[in-house]
Amino acid sequence: MDHYDGDNDYMQQEDDWDRDLLLDPAWEKQQRKTFTAWCNSHLRKAGTQIENIEEDFRDGLKLMLLLEVISEIVDGNAKMTLGMIWTIILRFAIQDISVEETSAKEGLLLWCQRKTAPYKNVNIQNFHISWKDGLGFCALIHRHRPELIDYAKLRKDDPMTNLNTAFDVAEKYLDIPKMLDAEDIVGTARPDEKAIMTYVSSFYHAFSGAQKAETAANRICKVLAVNQENEQLMEDYEKLASDLLEWIHRTIPWLENRRPENTMQAMQQKLEDFRDYRRLHKPPKVQEKCQLEINFNTLQTKLRLSNRPAFMPSEGQMVLDINNAWANLEGAEKGYEEWLLNEIRRLERLDHLAEKFCQKATIHECWTEGQEDMLQRKDFETASLSQIKALLKKHEAFESDLAAHQDRVEQIMAISQELNELDYYDSPSVNARCQRICEQWDSLGALTKKRSDSLERTEKLLETIDQLYLEFAKRAAPFNNWMEGAMEDLQDSFIVHTIEEIQGLSTAHEQFKATLPEADKERQAILGIHNEIAKIVQTYHVNMAGTNPYTTINPQEINGKWDKVRQLVPQRDQALIEEHARQQNNERLRRQFANQANIIGPWIQNKMSEIGYISMEMHGTLEDQLTHLRQYEKSIINYKPKIDQLEGDHQLIQAALIFDNQHTNYTMEHIRVGWEQLLTTIARTINEIENQILTRDAKGISQEQLNEFRASFNHFDRDHSGTLGAEEFKACLISLGFDIANDAQKRTGAMDADDFKSCLISIGYNLGESEFARIMSVVDPNRMGIVTFQAFIDFMSRETADTDTAEQVVSSFKVLAGDKNYILADELRRELPPDQADYCIARMAPYTGPDAVPGALDYLSFSTALYGESDL
Repeated sequence: MDHYDGDNDYMQQEDDWDRDLLLDPAWEKQQRKTFTAWCNSHLRKAGTQIENIEEDFRDGLKLMLLLEVISEIVDGNAKMTLGMIWTIILRFAIQDISVEETSAKEGLLLWCQRKTAPYKNVNIQNFHISWKDGLGFCALIHRHRPELIDYAKLRKDDPMTNLNTAFDVAEKYLDIPKMLDAEDIVGTARPDEKAIMTYVSSFYHAFSGAQKAETAANRICKVLAVNQENEQLMEDYEKLASDLLEWIHRTIPWLENRRPENTMQAMQQKLEDFRDYRRLHKPPKVQEKCQLEINFNTLQTKLRLSNRPAFMPSEGQMVLDINNAWANLEGAEKGYEEWLLNEIRRLERLDHLAEKFCQKATIHECWTEGQEDMLQRKDFETASLSQIKALLKKHEAFESDLAAHQDRVEQIMAISQELNELDYYDSPSVNARCQRICEQWDSLGALTKKRSDSLERTEKLLETIDQLYLEFAKRAAPFNNWMEGAMEDLQDSFIVHTIEEIQGLSTAHEQFKATLPEADKERQAILGIHNEIAKIVQTYHVNMAGTNPYTTINPQEINGKWDKVRQLVPQRDQALIEEHARQQNNERLRRQFANQANIIGPWIQNKMSEIGYISMEMHGTLEDQLTHLRQYEKSIINYKPKIDQLEGDHQLIQAALIFDNQHTNYTMEHIRVGWEQLLTTIARTINEIENQILTRDAKGISQEQLNEFRASFNHFDRDHSGTLGAEEFKACLISLGFDIANDAQKRTGAMDADDFKSCLISIGYNLGESEFARIMSVVDPNRMGIVTFQAFIDFMSRETADTDTAEQVVSSFKVLAGDKNYILADELRRELPPDQADYCIARMAPYTGPDAVPGALDYLSFSTALYGESDL
């Protein structure tokens, strides 16, 4: 035995072994059986086994096979052989057992006690009599593989059944050879301790691997669950962003459609559709935009807390892209509203001009009716001298009348030209009518010249002229034109938008009424001429055929038109009074809107300032601030009825076609934008506090630390803007204990990459370019070139957080794979839940290493991809 008498422990074990044999020969039988089975468990790797431990090792062949695995040579002495085997078992099966800083026998005993503690009737105190009833073996199996044994049906008073059940199950399902017989254990007062330890150590080695696999599987499940949740949040963001952008892109062409309508009714319908868009369709999209930003910020926070790379949405779906699209929408919206109002004004102007054109054209056409026939008559050829002279004078009066109508023709042409410039929808008919009037006017001019020439040729033949008729005609014609012009003005419609404008019309009307007495004197004078003619006719019995040869105007017509003018004056008075009342009502609507807007506008501005103060206050915990902000949000929402009331007043103003308001600088658009910004600001502030709570809880930052960070931030935020400039941010870091070199700083209003790198080096970080680039990608995922307060807290707390890493996930997969460089689908399905096993299989690339087998999967690249790393 000298050649394997390696140390005093082994010698002591051999002495103990000899004493045990002398005390109880039955133990020799148990050890021989146990050790034989243990040797066979190794020899079968070489395709052989032994039947008699003393004889089968004598020729050295099988022993050499055994020693190829465990080394040492012994002679055929049974005691020495058993001692040698026990030494081997201690060295290779028991000595390496370690449980909570205990090893070998004590460690194995502690493991058995821990695993069987929950089972009744089991009290493991040693490796002999504590195992006689068989419940200890059954408890070990049930603890790890409860489906193999129905422990509730076992009885302490039936040790044979218990032992056989445990031995059979271990051999059949756990690949543990049957090293003991139930009869040997039950039939012995004190079973052999070494045999029990040898057998129990096989259970320890069988189950320890399963425990490692369970731990590895749990870690992988946790990591995959986080990844699946984040992927769902990413899909939700992409869907919401895509829907919102699709709505914006669909709405902008509608707002950019500037095709004018021909009627005021059609344009009013467009205005009503636009109001429905503002009132019904846009507000839900404002909420969706705000929720999208909140979801994006929450997702980025969760990714940082789970040590995952920042989320980069699909191209064109960044928050900045959505904000740009929204700005385009609001620009188109503003332009569309201005276009609508301008179009309504244009149509209003067109309707007025068209009515005026029709009125003047009708008057002119009535005046020209029959004039061409009159000018083409040949009555002067057979007329007497007096008649010729009368015709000549009549023609002179007609020329004066013709000249007086020239102004109206020019007005008709000017109105037609303006209708064309304003793109009046019925311009062709207006142009055709104007063309007919112009052509007829040219014809009248030519005919008048021709008749005048004819009359002048016969003037020498005419002597008698009736000066009174001529004077009557000359004074009656302009007075008649004056009355017609007065009737036109009195019946002319007017458009005003302010009280000042209606007052101007009223003043002009009063000035007109002041001229009526002088006009009446002129009328009496003209009528006096006619009376003088009648007196002469009566006195001298002149045959005048009952008519004035120089004009068709008669006293009855003058009196009729004069009476018409006198009737139109009070009607004009009433129209001006009504319009004045309407303008007073418009002024009331302006003041009503202005009174509310001048209250609501400053209220919104004050609330924006108060929200900023609440978000930076130092009183209480973050939860207190969150509660305060939510109560504040509720009070803001309760203010919505006042906004709705102001919307109602705004609709009344638009219905009245009021386009300006000198009593306030606030428009409804200002109020809407301010209200939307207020709702967005309170929601974003609440989200920031929630993210700070997530960071604090996940990173282990105390409330005192957060208060210290916030106190320093607030102290240097002297303009209370909620942000720090470069010098302010530098001073804030120094106040927190960071030693930042006092080099010349680039005054950009924020800490850029070089400044931040110097800050990190000054507090103990030894950074290379690649490492600093990695840190910047974490604290500035959107590559804005600045470091925010939230990002700085995340970075400072990251170093002490207990987070999963890619190395840990790779190690876990390596355990499941049995220390291989690849893993099989069956191994994943055996250790992981079905849904997460399928998740891994679907995403793992095939393994292509030199030791690859069919179906091999690459868990290394999969694990590094989870954390956004290219390699380990």
